[in-house]
Amino acid sequence: MLHSRKLQYIDEIVRCGSIRKAAARLNVASSAVNRQILALEQELGAPIFERLPRGLRLTAAGELCVEHIRDVLKNYERLESRIRALKMPQAGKVSMVTTVGLASGPLPDIISRFIEAHPRVRIQLRNDTGSTTINPVLTGEVDIGLGFNIPATPGIRTLANFDIPVGAVLPPGHRLAKDSGPIDLVEVVQERLVLAQTGTSLRNIINLALAPLPVPIEPVVESNGSEMLKQLVRCGTGLTLLNPLDVIMECRRGELVFRPLADQHARHQPMKLFARARAPLDAATSLFVEFLMQELLALVQELQDKGFVPTPDKNAPERPRDDG
Repeated sequence: MLHSRKLQYIDEIVRCGSIRKAAARLNVASSAVNRQILALEQELGAPIFERLPRGLRLTAAGELCVEHIRDVLKNYERLESRIRALKMPQAGKVSMVTTVGLASGPLPDIISRFIEAHPRVRIQLRNDTGSTTINPVLTGEVDIGLGFNIPATPGIRTLANFDIPVGAVLPPGHRLAKDSGPIDLVEVVQERLVLAQTGTSLRNIINLALAPLPVPIEPVVESNGSEMLKQLVRCGTGLTLLNPLDVIMECRRGELVFRPLADQHARHQPMKLFARARAPLDAATSLFVEFLMQELLALVQELQDKGFVPTPDKNAPERPRDDG
């Protein structure tokens, strides 16, 4: 590809934050990488990096440059994929970012069945915290994202939207686990609680549910990891509040119990499947998105059948649209 080395060098520097680390990743001399930066800056007539004592930082011109570079690299990758497909039908690669909870919950089973049906497709799955899930899609590092509480953002296209309620998660032997219907939040807060960390989007939703209660809530443990919270519930440390997709696999195995909150306390986490606006999905990614949407619809139907999701009409996926 024309100028491919220069583009790859710049992209790797941005990812690593320094010339030395990028050179090590690329297995070339630091001086060679630095020459490519200087050559590009001379072509553009503007610096693309600000030299700092502990590395490099993109300038405003650099931000524009890297956005263009990643578009070029991604388009070239699509070209390679299409050429390979001429020789090897159904080949392709899908890159995706999601939350840790979804990656350790229903997604492995979904991906496994997709690969079984489409063995020539390769999938790269990246886990990020909820607050950063959107960034890799915006920058073109991955094709699609799946996460909760994703705000409407310029440059992001919504592929599907689901409304998932937050509920109480209990160990099977707990006295409140004997019933399966909606539970009053007042009953939950009388127990020890392990909750999402303050400042996370999930904790913000939990705080909205807790706000009307007359007593302050002091969790014994706070964590930004749903896996940690589930382990603590299993160990009997306390109860937690999560959405049912984060615990659906454990509920199926009988390791945890999920109870939706009574209507007066109910709060929802919108789950969004999204892609970058103005960036068409290639054949493999489109195939995976279609499969994933059907699987998510089936999961939501399962949640409705269990009584975890009380309003079916709100869980139909939206038409694709640009958010900005």
